[in-house]
Amino acid sequence: MASLKTEGVADVALMFGKASNAGTPIAKMMVYDGARVMADEIRRETGGLAADKERFLRPGEKYAVITHRDKRDLAAHLGITKIVKTSAGVRAVIGFAGYGSKKTHKYKKGLPMAMLARSLMKGTEVREKSAFIDTAVSKAGNKAEEAMAETGEKAIAKIFAE
Repeated sequence: MASLKTEGVADVALMFGKASNAGTPIAKMMVYDGARVMADEIRRETGGLAADKERFLRPGEKYAVITHRDKRDLAAHLGITKIVKTSAGVRAVIGFAGYGSKKTHKYKKGLPMAMLARSLMKGTEVREKSAFIDTAVSKAGNKAEEAMAETGEKAIAKIFAE
């Protein structure tokens, strides 16, 4: 009669059990590192926007892209949301939150930063179009994936080393 002897199966099962229990925290670390790389690139692109001095515009005149004050406000209000687990996986959102420093009659708290970013992406009658977020995403896509893969590999190696 044939027999099969296995050694170390319990150890392998224990390691895979540890890895599966750590799955969501590892995924959250990976998503955060990818989002951090992406947010840094968006911040760099925001800093590279053409800036114009703040002034009253004549009919038909536009700002080059953005005023110096709005440029500073955009850079200061860029952030990453809390990383959450959903039915589709783990996700985070990178975006602009809060209000700018210039208060107006219409915007008593200040200009909403998300609205300013959208107006820059699409262009308006007083702002030239600048797809700075699209440019940043295409520049940072591979770097973000590499950062996520590196984080995942380090975390899994750490679990298997224990």
